[in-house]
Amino acid sequence: MEHIYPIFDRMLSRTDKETLLGQRGMMIWFTGLSGSGKSTIAIALERELHRRGLLCRILDGDNIRSGINNNLGFSPEDRIENIRRIAEVGRLFVDTGIITLAAFISPTNELRRMAARIIGEDDFFEVYVSTPLEECERRDVKGLYAKARRGEIKEFTGISAPFERPEHPALTLDTSRLSLEESVKQLLDLIEKKQQKAAKE
Repeated sequence: MEHIYPIFDRMLSRTDKETLLGQRGMMIWFTGLSGSGKSTIAIALERELHRRGLLCRILDGDNIRSGINNNLGFSPEDRIENIRRIAEVGRLFVDTGIITLAAFISPTNELRRMAARIIGEDDFFEVYVSTPLEECERRDVKGLYAKARRGEIKEFTGISAPFERPEHPALTLDTSRLSLEESVKQLLDLIEKKQQKAAKE
C-alpha cells in the first residue's frame, strides 16, 4: 500500500523474544458452542501455565467484542471480520513468544482455517470443546439459549445457526464427561510436547 513502510527487517526477531522468555509462542484456539466451557478451561489453563512460569494471554469473545471489535455486529461479514482481527492480534502475541489462548465460538471450518492461515499452521492448535448442545443449554450461563428459543436472538449458533464440527482438532474435550482438572491436564500435555519439540529444533 502507498505510504506504508514496514520496519520488520529492523525489529528483533521472534527467536530473540522466545529466547528471552524461554518458551515457544503458540495459539490454542478453543472452539465450541456457547456454554461449552471454552472460557472456563482457558482461565484454568492460564493459571496453571502461569504457575509453571510460562507467559500466557487469553483472548475471549466478550472482551474482544467490547473493545477492539466493538463496532462489529453479527452479520456473516462482521463475523468473518471479527475472527480476522482476532487472528491478526493473536499472531502478534504468538510472534512475541506468548502462549495464546483464544476462546471463540468460530462456528465454521472456513473461519477457523482463515485464523490458522493468518496465525500460521505450525503455531495453530484447534481444541474442540465438544460439550453437547443439551448440556450447554442446561447451563445457559448467560441466558442466551432461552432468548434464542424465544426468537429474541437471531442466528444463534446451535439453535438458529449451524455449528460445524472441526475436521481435525488437535484435541477434543467434552466437559460433560471430563472434569476441569482433566481437561487442563490434557491441554498441558499437548502444550508441553510442543514446547519440548521446539526446544530440540
